[in-house]
Amino acid sequence: MQAMIYEGPYRVSVGNKPDPVILHPNDAIVRVTRSAICGSDLHLLHGFITDTRVGCTFGHEFTGVVEEVGSSVRTLKPGDRVVVPFNISCGTCFYCSRGLTACCENTNPNSEMASGVYGYSHTTGGYEGGQAQYVRVPFADVGPMKIPDDMDEEEVLFLSDILPTGYQGAEMGNIQPGDTVVVFGAGPVGLFAMKSAWLLGAGRVIAVDSLEYRLDFARRYAQVETLNFKDEENIVATLKDLTKGRGPDVCIDAVGLEAEGSAMHSLLGVKLKLEAGSPTAINWAIQSARKGGTVSIIGVYGPPWNMVAIGTAMNKGLTLRMGQCNVKRYMPHLLEHIRAGRIDARGIITHRFPLAELPRAYELFEKKLDGCIKCVLLPHGHARGDTGWRNKT
Repeated sequence: MQAMIYEGPYRVSVGNKPDPVILHPNDAIVRVTRSAICGSDLHLLHGFITDTRVGCTFGHEFTGVVEEVGSSVRTLKPGDRVVVPFNISCGTCFYCSRGLTACCENTNPNSEMASGVYGYSHTTGGYEGGQAQYVRVPFADVGPMKIPDDMDEEEVLFLSDILPTGYQGAEMGNIQPGDTVVVFGAGPVGLFAMKSAWLLGAGRVIAVDSLEYRLDFARRYAQVETLNFKDEENIVATLKDLTKGRGPDVCIDAVGLEAEGSAMHSLLGVKLKLEAGSPTAINWAIQSARKGGTVSIIGVYGPPWNMVAIGTAMNKGLTLRMGQCNVKRYMPHLLEHIRAGRIDARGIITHRFPLAELPRAYELFEKKLDGCIKCVLLPHGHARGDTGWRNKT
């Protein structure tokens, strides 16, 4: 099969790899129909995630058609269309039984960092990802959700990760009616956090980013106020000025470890890697939030440590909530939001590419060229949902 191949920091290609096979009776083999490039994949590409091995295949956001199932699989059959959560979870362990599928202890037993994750380094289990024509899906009765017959793949593709992640980010903020919510980062996850904040009762939502085209998109797509932090002398002071001097009720970090905005942290965390990435977005969130407010962290950070303003958080009495998304618990609820038209999930897709053009897709997404918000890959060419296509290259 054809698949993405990681060749080392900043280098990817497409090449031949062996077709996946059933390794366990609970496995399924899925023919991938849509796969997306995630901002988290860029952390892998740039060498920020430990134990990312040359030759591996990225990709944790995908839909597909079941080709084969193991002898123990009961809920899926060949021909079923599915969207697959990025968490690989067993469904029965201490954490899965509590809905914490991102913490499954059976799919990544050699690490305490997270559950198994498709295409996200050996730190999360070394599973091959979905930027390929086929992928092996362990615990096939647990993770995949069947795609309703009246919906196409692109409508539900982002139920695999970024829509539930954005929603969980807003939910962890404990948003109360009328609250002011600031979302740091106007990328795909941030956009869904903004939409979710409105659904959960926010009275005001403000997006913070440094790229005008992303802020323009956020205004159109999520109907939010926007701030370009490069235009502000002090973004924290500006946010306080906009909120009666107190600060926002809820701050959501949807950026992660490659945040811009601090020369010191960019040097130490991004260039020299003397800390685990740049904690600029976390610190701005902590410094901006009102006393007694909430900071929700859904941007990805790697181990082991960052220079985070934890003393400020403690003395302000902030609630800090964070974590990888427990995708499975949100999928049915968010599917209904999509059906009802409250969230146009496919509306963030700006570019589509065949798998053979994956390096170009990574280039556009990484360098934020051509107004790119979200890239989708088509490993087998056009499938269902081919109306309204635009492939900006």
